Formats: sequence, C-alpha cells, structure tokens
Amino acid sequence: MSSIDQNGRRLPPYSEEAERGVLGSALIEPPRVIELCSMKAVSADSFYIPAHRLLFEQVLDMYQRARAIDLLTVGEDLKVNGKLDQIGGYAFLEGLIDSTPTSAHAEYYMDIVQQKHLLRRIISQAAETIDRCYSPDEAEEAEELLSRTEEAFFELSDKKNLSAEDWKNVVYKTAGKIIEGTTIDDGVPTGFASLDKELRGLHNTDMIVLAARPSMGKTSLAMNIAEHAALGRGTRRKYAVGVFSLEMSQDQLVRRMLFSKAGVPAWKDFFSETDRTRLSSAADQLGKASIIVDDSAGLDIMDLRARARRMKRIYNVDLIVIDYLQLLHDKRRSREGRQQETASISNGIKAMAKELKIPILILSQLSRAPEQGTRDGKPRLSDLRDSGAIEQDADVVLLLQRPSYYNKEMEPGSGDDTLAIVDIAKHRNGPTGEVKLNFFRELTRFEDRETRYDDVGAGISID
Repeated sequence: MSSIDQNGRRLPPYSEEAERGVLGSALIEPPRVIELCSMKAVSADSFYIPAHRLLFEQVLDMYQRARAIDLLTVGEDLKVNGKLDQIGGYAFLEGLIDSTPTSAHAEYYMDIVQQKHLLRRIISQAAETIDRCYSPDEAEEAEELLSRTEEAFFELSDKKNLSAEDWKNVVYKTAGKIIEGTTIDDGVPTGFASLDKELRGLHNTDMIVLAARPSMGKTSLAMNIAEHAALGRGTRRKYAVGVFSLEMSQDQLVRRMLFSKAGVPAWKDFFSETDRTRLSSAADQLGKASIIVDDSAGLDIMDLRARARRMKRIYNVDLIVIDYLQLLHDKRRSREGRQQETASISNGIKAMAKELKIPILILSQLSRAPEQGTRDGKPRLSDLRDSGAIEQDADVVLLLQRPSYYNKEMEPGSGDDTLAIVDIAKHRNGPTGEVKLNFFRELTRFEDRETRYDDVGAGISID
C-alpha cells in the first residue's frame, strides 16, 4: 500500500491486505479467530479502513450475542441495521472470503494489523506532544510535559503485548504456588526471615512505607534490604534494585554498604589485615550486584517518575528504594501547602508502583509525637509526617524503633541494646504486628534476632 495519497500527503501506516485477512478468517472460522482477536487485544480501533472497523464491530457484536456467523447472517444483520451499503454490500463480503483461502494464518494477519496500529498510535502521540509544545496557552512546564510524554509512550510499549491468560490456568498455577508454599517468590524477599514470614516479600505494584524518627536506622534497614535482594539472600534469584538517594551521595552510600557488608566499623582508626580481607570480599560481592543509584538531590515527583521509567526500561529493576519522601517536591502543588504537596507526592509514588508493576520502598520521617509524653519512642500510624495520604496510599507501613535509643539506662552489651522493632502497622493483604531484629549500630546493619556479631564485627549465625 502506497504511503502517499492523491494530494501528495503521507498516509498513516496500515495494511489493507492484513486487515482483510483478519476479517475473512473471522467469517471462515468465527469462534477460533474471534477468541484469538480477544487474546491479542485486537479491537475495532486496530483497523484503519472505516469499512473494516464497522464490519469487525458487527461480527464481534454477533459473537457476543451468540448469533451464527457467516457471509449471509452478517450481511443480513448489516442490512437490518442500515450499514450494508457502508461497507460495500454483499460483494465486499464475498471478496473477503475469496481473498482469504484459509484461516490458518489469522494470527499472522493480526500481528501485522497490531504493528500498524501501534505505529499509528505512536504518530498520534508524537503529534499531540508537538502540538502541546507549540501551544501558547499551555501552562505546564517543560519537565512536566516531558514526564507525561514518557508516561504515554511507556504505556504504548506496555500495552503492545497485552494478552489475556486463560482463567483456569491462572487459578491452577496460583493454587499450586500456595499448596507448595512458594508464594513468597511472587514478591522480592527482604532477606530477613522474620519479616518475610509476615510480608511474604515485597509485592509488585505495592507502595511500602518505612517510617521512623531520625537516627533510628531507616536508611540502613532499606539498604540492607536492597543488598539482600540484589545478592539473592534467602533465595536463588538475584534482583535488580534501583535506589534514589536524595540525602546521601553515591560514594557515601557505597561506603556505608561496604563496611556494613564486611562487618567492619567505619570509624576504626586502624584496619587489620582481617578487616582489609573482609572489605575486599564485600567489594567483590557488591560489585557483582545489580544496584543502580541515582543520587540527584531535590527531585520533583514528575522528574522522579521519568527517571524511574528509564531505570525500569534500561535495567529492568525489580525493586525501587526512595530515601526519602520528605525530600521530594511537587512544583504543581507547592503553593497549596506542604500537606497537599505531600499528598500529591504520595499518590504519585503509588501510581508509579502500579505503572512499573514493581514494589516501591519509600522512606518517610515521623513527627515528634513518639518522643513526647510517656510513649518512649513508640510510633503510630498517625505520626506519619505532613499528610494522612501516605497512610491511605501505602499498601504496607513499617514503623521502626529502637528501645535502647530512649532507654539511656540500658547497659551496653546487655543484649537488648541491639533490639530493633519493626511494627507492621498496616498490611493491606496480610497480618499486622511487631517483628524483632538486631541492629548493630557500629556496623549500620540489621540482622535477624538469631544473629550476633563479635567484637571485631564478624557475623556468626546461631542455630
């Protein structure tokens, strides 16, 4: 088909032959071909020629009404509805049958139709973006327009392979995972046995909020989870992890992770040969991990989402960690007060998790309320800073506290001075309750309660 019309204008991409092939196949073998169209998300909009769109709508409508479908019945229905002449009469229908010797190649025709449809959608989206760039009345900033454009094209890419898996297969596959006890594979493991027992991993599309007062170790816990996922701790699979570090530079983050992984205190005046060996081993392990760090400061939520899409597209990340929510901004809501701005940011993070189909672990600060009165630092959901929208949007809320931080009379080395409590205060799809971990402050490292470290930081697992 020529791409130039009689007036010298370029025509949108389409294949008349492939469209006729799909329609002819549908008339020859209606049930199989129409079900195949449904699985491949072929719709009336997939056809460029108006007569083809009209005929496909008619055939689909008759199939949904359980009507017999062949050349005569389709022609009669079109005639009753006053649409037969619009497609070219019975001669057009007969031509479809004659030009389609077999329906065996219907899937091949559909692929061509869908490819051309995708190209037209790309052209349409690009034209819309160009118009908005030139529009003198458009109030949105260039960064916001770029983010919206990336989102639109990401959706095109995400939908091009849309297909519906058979319901029975999904039911049996899911039941098999439950019976075999492997449902944790559906989520990215945190690497902490006690936490994974309650959460069953961090699940796709979930927004997980890890909140604490300053100096509780929320960044350490988040980076320990990132490390565990990237190195495949507790599972055979290694996950790609994206980290947006708005507070710490990449060098600072890597330095902290190296000392934490090696079990060596970062502020030692002298490193022994054993320390150097541990650091070298930690560097070798972390160097093979798929961790992608973006340490840009003061990101706008639209910019963050654009960067996350690129990270997903280029590195196919399985988990994103954001440190932390209160350092993000939203230029569109900045004049409406911090509470409204935070609500918009929280909503944007949740939308990002759904769009990218991965879990998002975002850190958040708590208000000073846990340090007031007789609460001894015990946080509550209501202590989430700036907005109740965070609690509403989150699928999981983890509140971190360390009792020894507030109990100054606790003896160092007593055992409980390492106690850290992760309160699962909200769990949309599971139980709530407290999980106890150990926190080794000099190593900025969390471990399961059954693990301890000796004086020089070597990890010893206690069975």
